[in-house]
Amino acid sequence: MDQTHSRATIADRLPLGRNELIALAAALMALNALAIDIMLPGLQEIGASLGEPDENRRQLVITAYITGFGLAQLVFGPLSDRFGRRNPLLVGVVVYVIAAFACAVSPTFGALLALRFVQGMGAAATRVIAISVIRDIFGGRAMAEVMSLVFMVFMVVPVIAPGVGQVIMLFANWHWIFVFIGIMSTLVLIWIAMRLPETLRPENTRAFTVSSIAEGFRIVLTNRVAVCYTVALTFMFGALFGFINSAQQIYVGLYGVGAWFPVFFGVVAGFMAISSYLNARLVGRFGMRKLAHGALLGFLAMTTLGFVLALLGPVPLWLFTIIYALAMVQFAWIGANFNSLAMEPLGHVAGTASSVQGFLQTAGGGIIGALIGQAFDGTIRAFSAGYFFAGLFALVMVLIAERGRLFQPQHAPLHDK
Repeated sequence: MDQTHSRATIADRLPLGRNELIALAAALMALNALAIDIMLPGLQEIGASLGEPDENRRQLVITAYITGFGLAQLVFGPLSDRFGRRNPLLVGVVVYVIAAFACAVSPTFGALLALRFVQGMGAAATRVIAISVIRDIFGGRAMAEVMSLVFMVFMVVPVIAPGVGQVIMLFANWHWIFVFIGIMSTLVLIWIAMRLPETLRPENTRAFTVSSIAEGFRIVLTNRVAVCYTVALTFMFGALFGFINSAQQIYVGLYGVGAWFPVFFGVVAGFMAISSYLNARLVGRFGMRKLAHGALLGFLAMTTLGFVLALLGPVPLWLFTIIYALAMVQFAWIGANFNSLAMEPLGHVAGTASSVQGFLQTAGGGIIGALIGQAFDGTIRAFSAGYFFAGLFALVMVLIAERGRLFQPQHAPLHDK
């Protein structure tokens, strides 16, 4: 039985339809956006309430979560290749829920960072297994289309989450932000338990031993196309995390938008959501490479403009918003397609592949984003430089993956190294 027919058989057996599967996968990935974006309006109050005077260090509430999220993916991937997708996912979401409620009663800033690290570890299961489930069922352009739709729903969360956080802060204190996260993640947990079946094919089950895990990592890390696209996406996520880390200080501290911050933040995320939908509609016609490579060049063009303008002097709010909203339109096309291109050759080790790639993207991207955020000096120079160099390094990795030729359909074997 070939893999295409096998995937179709799995899809036919699913108790939930394609649209519900996409919605559930998006909800799983959206838990990560929820855990980050909803608290952006409250970061400064959280730090002040828990005795952290350094405004830049208050960004560590985000960095701690991303670090735990990145590291634990290395564990959940092999676990899901051995024990299936469903049970490790349930364990991870339970950890996420408990940590969210515990964060609400955290007594110190250090304790909050520790709990956020644990919450990120639980969330690692959602990212790894959501992508593994999609790869279990879909391949090629169909996978890219589904991933784009997942990203589209996922991007709706950054549009509304800061606004929700702002509303919570108007009527209550920051503790209730974490209560809200705990409630929403509990609902997702119930949804998983009731509706998500096991999607790992028996023939793809791998032993959970040191040698088997090492072999899985070797398969992933020696595939040239997969590694290069993963590293390229790592730089792109670094830019995204840099934006998340710096957004509150730039929009509120530098541009003085005050309570309008969620609106400006949401505009950027909204453009990303629309772009993801367009990618889902176009990828079947034009292919992943043409769309992704064109978007990367567009991203680099916009960030080059932003970097040059930042070096020349202050950039007005309207121009800053337009430049980086257009850059993030390109990011949406890059993210879904790069992810699919990195996963396509590795369906037989999807869990391990998703974990290694997720670790590199989130941990590496988190470090890059933290460096961008910590470099904030009251201007957009460091932020603009981070975006420009992230795009430039991503282009270098794509050129290595494609042997110097962009926009070309891939005719090489799937396991090209």
